[in-house]
Amino acid sequence: MNLVIIDYGSGNLRSASKAVERVKNSGSTVCVTKEPDVVASADYLILPGVGAFPDCKKGITALPGMIDAIAENVVSKGRPFMGICVGMQLMSAVGYEHEITSGFGWLPGEVIKIETELKLPHMGWNELSIKSLGHPVFKNVDQGAFFYFVHSFHMQLKEEKFVLATTDYGDSIAAVVGKDNIIGTQFHPEKSQKMGLLMLENFLNWRP
Repeated sequence: MNLVIIDYGSGNLRSASKAVERVKNSGSTVCVTKEPDVVASADYLILPGVGAFPDCKKGITALPGMIDAIAENVVSKGRPFMGICVGMQLMSAVGYEHEITSGFGWLPGEVIKIETELKLPHMGWNELSIKSLGHPVFKNVDQGAFFYFVHSFHMQLKEEKFVLATTDYGDSIAAVVGKDNIIGTQFHPEKSQKMGLLMLENFLNWRP
């Protein structure tokens, strides 16, 4: 299998690629790329993201043909896709960080600032409350396991069925979202030790 991580100038590419290398099977290859043709033909696609929503969207848009290549792979071919942190947020319809920015529109919702009296960004380890225990990506993942978060904005979805897991930070926050062949984690699985690696391994074994 061809496991592709998109390089658009934002994301923990080294950490993500090393984590995927650790959990992939021996017959798979891991590729970090800026090439739309490689993205369009990927068997599994990972979109990392660090920073602000509009900056990440601009970074992807600046790569000619990349938006279309992602859509071809994920929407047309139905290949498994994982968005990490801002990569997850970009799956929404719109983000309101600094400015109004359109997302991919795969999930009906918006990305807004976390409303809390607690310190922002929400940074560090926090507990996961899994709502969809039957989803293959949660296989053998402990209810209440801790994962590593760094964010000040979160995805608010119009339909709760797309929220697969939550965490609490002054309020319930979508920590894992998804439908069909797409899934997103607000936390960083590549920085979340044993449970994070397990989720990445489960993603690579997922056959939606």
